[in-house]
Amino acid sequence: MNAPHEPPALQDTRRRDRERNKLHKRLLRLTGQAIADYEMIGAGERIMVCLSGGKDSYALLDLLLTLRQRAPVPFELVAVNLDQKQPGFPAEILPAYLRDLGVPFHIETQDTYSIVTRVIEPGRTMCSLCSRLRRGILYRLADELGATRIALGHHRDDILETFFLNLFYGGKLKTMPPRLLSDDGRHMVIRPLAYVQERDLVAYADWRAFPIIPCNLCGSQENLKRREVKQLMREWEKRFPGRLDSIFAAMGRVTPSHLLDRDLFAFTALARGTDPATLAGGDLAFDPDPDLATGAFAPSPGPAPDTAEAPVIRVHDLRRRA
Repeated sequence: MNAPHEPPALQDTRRRDRERNKLHKRLLRLTGQAIADYEMIGAGERIMVCLSGGKDSYALLDLLLTLRQRAPVPFELVAVNLDQKQPGFPAEILPAYLRDLGVPFHIETQDTYSIVTRVIEPGRTMCSLCSRLRRGILYRLADELGATRIALGHHRDDILETFFLNLFYGGKLKTMPPRLLSDDGRHMVIRPLAYVQERDLVAYADWRAFPIIPCNLCGSQENLKRREVKQLMREWEKRFPGRLDSIFAAMGRVTPSHLLDRDLFAFTALARGTDPATLAGGDLAFDPDPDLATGAFAPSPGPAPDTAEAPVIRVHDLRRRA
């Protein structure tokens, strides 16, 4: 409790510091939990952290630097930025920031801006082509830098938005997975911020005063479907607090026998007398779920451990070092 004689300004400072400490601990806990759940980082990994100059990738690097100090296994970090030659891009900001941090880094210069603006008609969404070009360059850089993991700064809201975009406009139940193998099987992409909410990253970036670089290529396009979905999510959360928590948890608690995908579940093989134990979830489509009553929407564990891989960071080890 604050002493009664403390001036209001000092009380405000103490309150602010407490909130920042809670925020930092929450971000470290959630990032560590995602890393552990999906076994993102093993001993000796070389993590290529992709920096765009936005709040999310800055926070990702900042949190991974702290977790590396506390992790039970050693791993390396190398920061990479792709300078896409957008007009007015402040090329000096990221190198100066990374030198001050003492983080190994590589700046790759590729004029994808000219390609995108030449191919895409004015007013059309540039994000898809820009993303494909970036991905190919980053995969090449991972090979050249000897990176065993490619870390991206996508957060929980990005995952939810992508889920709704695929649902509403693509007719698919699909989103950004926390851990992804590239199509050629050569690169492993990880998203350590998968459990982190965007509002926490906004507050963290404001506190840490990251030198934010705005995206003037796709970020300035106002009529993107993602913006519509983001606004829908904001309205839902305002009207129905906890709805997004429930939807996010649902993505980790899938019952294939209660959907419609014939490739995912052999509906035609069902017959009377089938052992109900073989049907995950059973005949419970509309039965009461105790988790719904208690609000226990913890994300489900990730894939089963691969014994062929190196030991991974465990969240309890991270907590013990906190």
